[in-house]
Amino acid sequence: MIPLEYAKFSLFSPSMKKILIRNIKGLVQASEVLPTVIKGAEMATIPIIENAFVALEDSEVVGYGPMEDLNGIDDWRDLEVIDGEGRYVLPAFCDPHTHTVFARTREEEFVDRINGLSYEEIALKGGGILNSARRLNELTEEELFEAALTRIERFISYGTGALEIKSGYGLSVEAELKMLRVIQRLKTEAPIAIKATFLGAHAFPLEYKQDQEGYVQLIIEKMLPAIAKEELADYIDCFCERNYFTVDQMERILLAGKEYGLIPKVHVNQFSVMGGVKKAVECGALSVDHLEELDEEDILALKSSDCMPTILPGCSHFLSIPFGDARRLMSNGLPVALASDFNPGSTPSGNLQNVWSLACVKMRMTPEEALNALTINAAYAIGLSETHGRIALGRKSPILITKEIPSLAYIPYAFGDQHIERVLL
Repeated sequence: MIPLEYAKFSLFSPSMKKILIRNIKGLVQASEVLPTVIKGAEMATIPIIENAFVALEDSEVVGYGPMEDLNGIDDWRDLEVIDGEGRYVLPAFCDPHTHTVFARTREEEFVDRINGLSYEEIALKGGGILNSARRLNELTEEELFEAALTRIERFISYGTGALEIKSGYGLSVEAELKMLRVIQRLKTEAPIAIKATFLGAHAFPLEYKQDQEGYVQLIIEKMLPAIAKEELADYIDCFCERNYFTVDQMERILLAGKEYGLIPKVHVNQFSVMGGVKKAVECGALSVDHLEELDEEDILALKSSDCMPTILPGCSHFLSIPFGDARRLMSNGLPVALASDFNPGSTPSGNLQNVWSLACVKMRMTPEEALNALTINAAYAIGLSETHGRIALGRKSPILITKEIPSLAYIPYAFGDQHIERVLL
């Protein structure tokens, strides 16, 4: 419970937008003492204040608590009152792994998989990432921006309040810069927080198939200096996987990126275990993403680090590959974050309500564990712990209001429904 004075609207100045949400069935993850990372068994618990209120001024939380503490309202002028009867209020989801900027969808590959081809087989015949790279040149920066902004607006309607966006469909100096400039504009014009990740090491373009060293050098010697000059990225990523980038190549690329101030975030262990997790940790990775495959050495490396294991169940579902072993990670005292992996090839959905459901159904995470993975831990995975992932005094964290639902667990239970009524950004 917060001190009574925080519930008084004398804290509001008359010129600022004021919102009071009252009679809330459950106010979720509102606390002054929640950690920036929730690990292991602690992920099974979330704070909920029943029959609650939360007060906002210019998007900043200025008061919250049980309804019995809501008194002494001094100024009702210019105040929007929202009735939260039967509804839950919680911090908006964070999505720490997306590929939101691309030219065209790839539903023809979806049909190929139905007809028996694997993701890797499609890639080897020129599909997959290289398919998107070819199509990127078909659109201007303006067209890419408008398409991505429309997608982001849809994500917000599902409850997303922050996301990371990767490049990686360019695979040339000019095209990677093109993508990152689009992401930079989205940072400015989209209504939610966005982090940019340089993923030039997503695949080897056709002209470098027989000269992998040449492409690695292109990334290090040409792409990175150009990106740094325009300050276009926050993070650097690499797809460390068989038929893509080796552990040694990944290490060289990540360390080169760090020289320009880019923090590593890595695709690893999607199809095979190659030692990439341990090396990513040694390189100071903020997160290691995918983890459909996992061995004991990976667990040990993560236990000795501050790196966030991030699982992408939408990708596992769509490609019919194994789901990440969240229970194994948590039983070893580790945290877990969840992300959509939204992209045109392997995960054409950015709906984190569905990710919540998949985590529960396919990964045996409880609704509480999965919510922590979508909020507090996901915020950590994109460096937004100070502003997102929980509701606290003085924060301007995006907040979502559900429709009338019987319980918080109803959201992942009733998969496919839209449970979000409103998002306050």
